[in-house]
Amino acid sequence: MSGKFDQAKMLMKMRKVQKDLQKEVVRAEAGDGAVIVEVNGEMKIRSIKIDPEAVDLEDIGQLENWIEEAVKAAISNSQKMAAEKMQPMMGGLGNLGL
Repeated sequence: MSGKFDQAKMLMKMRKVQKDLQKEVVRAEAGDGAVIVEVNGEMKIRSIKIDPEAVDLEDIGQLENWIEEAVKAAISNSQKMAAEKMQPMMGGLGNLGL
């Protein structure tokens, strides 16, 4: 019977961590701050900010590169943060038969 209790307890902990990750925000920038991207712990983009004074409208390709670079970095940082937060529970997953 304690096995089912342990499973329920672990699932509740995982749901709490997932809720917490929704609130966490990581930030990445590119082009010396020309582009700033914020992503939450679920790897969903919260915002993209572009400094108009740092952008050369004659070189939109550079802006596109900065956006891509900042988005990739923000998502990668979000993945790392989520993995760190979930790590303490990963040992308990064996008990769930997963």
